[in-house]
Amino acid sequence: MIRVLGIETSCDETAASVVGLREGAAPEILSNVVLSQIEEHAAFGGVVPEIAARAHVEALDGIIEAALADSDISLAEIDAIAATAGPGLVGGLIVGLMTAKAIAAATGKPLIAVNHLEGHALTARLTDGLDFPYLLLLVSGGHTQIVLVRGVGDYQRWATTIDDALGEAFDKTAKMLGLPYPGGPNVEKTAANGDAKRFAFPRPMKGEARPDFSFSGLKTAVRQAATAIAPLSEQDVADICASFQAAVSDALGDRVRRSLVRFREEYPDVKTPALVVAGGVAANREIRSTLETLCAGHGFSFIAPPHVLCTDNAAMIAWAGIERIRAGLVEPGAMDFVPRSRWPLDSISAPMIGSGRRGAKA
Repeated sequence: MIRVLGIETSCDETAASVVGLREGAAPEILSNVVLSQIEEHAAFGGVVPEIAARAHVEALDGIIEAALADSDISLAEIDAIAATAGPGLVGGLIVGLMTAKAIAAATGKPLIAVNHLEGHALTARLTDGLDFPYLLLLVSGGHTQIVLVRGVGDYQRWATTIDDALGEAFDKTAKMLGLPYPGGPNVEKTAANGDAKRFAFPRPMKGEARPDFSFSGLKTAVRQAATAIAPLSEQDVADICASFQAAVSDALGDRVRRSLVRFREEYPDVKTPALVVAGGVAANREIRSTLETLCAGHGFSFIAPPHVLCTDNAAMIAWAGIERIRAGLVEPGAMDFVPRSRWPLDSISAPMIGSGRRGAKA
């Protein structure tokens, strides 16, 4: 059995996990401990990097101890240490990667520096045993992209956002409307009591031939609508949230559809193609419903890992480490690896730049 300790500290969750794989059997998540920092950042309406890094320093040792205790596996029985090395907030990445290096040095175990996005990309193989190739829709606070997953370490970006990530658009919409952090769940909750047809918000990029995403204009339209009818009643806020969510779902569905068609054209021999959705925004029920309907219409399986494995977690990092061990992709110089705040899965595709923003989120 291969057993890997995973460590995740790329943003505002401090996490550790032990995942095991026995030859001929399904992988096992032996432990998965996640400590959220939502309360520490709620007053600021978003993640404060320095606060996040300090919280990781204070909590990580205890989280790792808890993960080992829950798994009933000693550190001596661990075969390798996998840690998120990017992309993310560099302060948090330093905490996690340096801790992993220290453990690796003290135990003599191999260290695997994992791309956080690869963790998301491979989670469906942990949960559903999915075969390559498949499509990944990654929708989170920092990333919105469609990636062709051809194998471990073999990724091709097909689409990305040219401005804001979808999770960021949700958070900023919530902040404009006075909803608490985190924005995504609170926008969805508020939208449940709203009229999605009251505001005719734009569907960014809908109908365009290029497959990319854009959410900056939609966010601006929300601000303009809210300003025009201020002060806002509870019903106004609910209607804006519902209309915003409907616009997001429509635009996302249109963008994803193009990639489903392309996959069918390029991989006609794949009998049951799959679309995997990961990232915090994947928990939104309306978005999931739109994508499930879309997949059914195009003959695709829709796969969304459990919510705890869609958001930031260390089980996906440990699993990515196991995948890399099995593929012979463990870097011998990992102890010298420097954390990367930006680390695209697809190193060939050029970053997208839009609305004056730096374009390395792609």
